[in-house]
Amino acid sequence: MSDKTRKAIGLKYNSGEAGAKPKVVSKGFGDLAQAIIQQAEEAGVLIHEDPYLTDMLSTLDLGQEIPESLYYVIAELIAFSYVLQGKIPAGWEDSGHLPQRV
Repeated sequence: MSDKTRKAIGLKYNSGEAGAKPKVVSKGFGDLAQAIIQQAEEAGVLIHEDPYLTDMLSTLDLGQEIPESLYYVIAELIAFSYVLQGKIPAGWEDSGHLPQRV
């Protein structure tokens, strides 16, 4: 397998579950990665492309929680995806966390 082989790692986070941590729910390389990406796009799942993060996550097994060392970066991605979907937590509008509208 070459370094240019397409990779896809799917994470799931259940924010309604106390103590929940993101888990690996799909993982694939090559044609399988492309199929995972296509299904995610069709389902309206937001996709983030980061080869370094993908390399780290690809070492995890299906069902495995992300390691503590990745909590911060994954939390930022989840928070950003919520904002992109219009899911803005109460109080964030005036907190300075969001870009100001002109």
